[in-house]
Amino acid sequence: MSHLATTNKLFFENTGLSAGDAERIVGNALHGADDGELFLEYRASESLAFDDGKLKNATYDLTTGFGLRAVAGETVGYAHAGEVSAPALERAAKTVGAVLHGYSGTVSGAPAATNRLLYSDSNPLDEISFTEKVRVLERIDAYTRGKDPRVTQVAASIANEWQAIQVLRADGYRIADIRPMVRVNVSVTVKQDGKVETGSHGCGGRVLLAPYIDDSAWQQQADTALQQALTKLDAVPAPAGELPVVLGCGWPGVMLHEAVGHGLEGDFNRKKTSAFAGLIGERVAAPGITVVDDGTIPDRRGSITVDDEGTPSQRTVLIEDGRLVGYMQDRQNARLMGVAPTGNGRRQSYAHTPMPRMTNTYALDGAHHPGELIENVKRGIFATNFGGGSVDITNGKFVFSASEAYLIEDGKITAPVKDATLIGNGPDALTKVTMVANDMCLDDGIGTCGKHGQGVPVGVGQPSMLISAMTIGGTAS
Repeated sequence: MSHLATTNKLFFENTGLSAGDAERIVGNALHGADDGELFLEYRASESLAFDDGKLKNATYDLTTGFGLRAVAGETVGYAHAGEVSAPALERAAKTVGAVLHGYSGTVSGAPAATNRLLYSDSNPLDEISFTEKVRVLERIDAYTRGKDPRVTQVAASIANEWQAIQVLRADGYRIADIRPMVRVNVSVTVKQDGKVETGSHGCGGRVLLAPYIDDSAWQQQADTALQQALTKLDAVPAPAGELPVVLGCGWPGVMLHEAVGHGLEGDFNRKKTSAFAGLIGERVAAPGITVVDDGTIPDRRGSITVDDEGTPSQRTVLIEDGRLVGYMQDRQNARLMGVAPTGNGRRQSYAHTPMPRMTNTYALDGAHHPGELIENVKRGIFATNFGGGSVDITNGKFVFSASEAYLIEDGKITAPVKDATLIGNGPDALTKVTMVANDMCLDDGIGTCGKHGQGVPVGVGQPSMLISAMTIGGTAS
């Protein structure tokens, strides 16, 4: 069954709204608008959390709803409801129509094509029984506790989701997508001589759950989380001051995502609130740095066949060999800036308006072997994992906490360090990259990006990079 047929059954055959009524109401509501759409969503999600040796929490949530948007210049009218019916849609149409009073625009053309499917449309909630999922969590708990006597607590979780959407425009264009999502996570607490440390690791993607609950897969997550926690037991205070920093491959790309990626989203640049506004064609990074946003990678957490406006996802080059060449765009900001949308119009749910958001954002490979980066540092920091962080997109200033980092001394990795905070700004940091390795990898599928109160799944990645100088906030003298 096609995605359109599947979603027609969910949104029309099983509700009080017919496809004909929806097309009529949307056509009337958006007459004279520059753009807009009806976004229909069905989402089923399940999560299980195992802690303190027992199942602590199990939830199942089912939501269905719609959002209707009318765009008039820079103004947006938006109404949503959890009831899919003709009366509810008629009420929404009256609300969004208020922004069109006296306005007469030229409707933007519909997306030109659709992508190939990037992931399975099977439902991970139907794949494996609830009982078996609990047994997997029990095995994770027993395995991790048995690995080391210093383990005092294990928390493991499994999350599954199946989302079906349909986008219907006033011109009759309709597109549907079915999106699975799974995630497995393990957290470990260890104690030694009164010192307590934690480690966490997870994996997931737009696939079925089976590959992630295979014994070898979850054991790798547990082993990594435990290794992180045990490493911290021997950590020394991080040095303070300006030092060279080597960022590891994969998840450390979250710093690139936050410190640079958000600043390359179209809305911030149209409004000129980004540190990158007006810099197309200018050098914003060291030669050799190329950054892309790619929503077309099969099965990845941040991938989307089409975005939440119906535009096919694509691979968008943002920075090429150090020069800024593009931004990520939804339809509204692309139209106002006179460029093409890039398939980055995303929303958390039917209750939210779309905006430019990242998908999978990462830097491309360089020419160096990873070991060369370490060998070129007399004294510095090697950061392989990050926890919390914050960034001000108006100037690119960031603060990130390294949850796993090591000293580099005389070209060798030595002691693990604790309480290392990396401080700087994205544009400046990119200009100080002196070496890029050839080990690019993406994260393991755990990222969620927040913007204006909305969270969407994303991917990050990068090869290892040597930054010649960065301020380290540490506690060592």
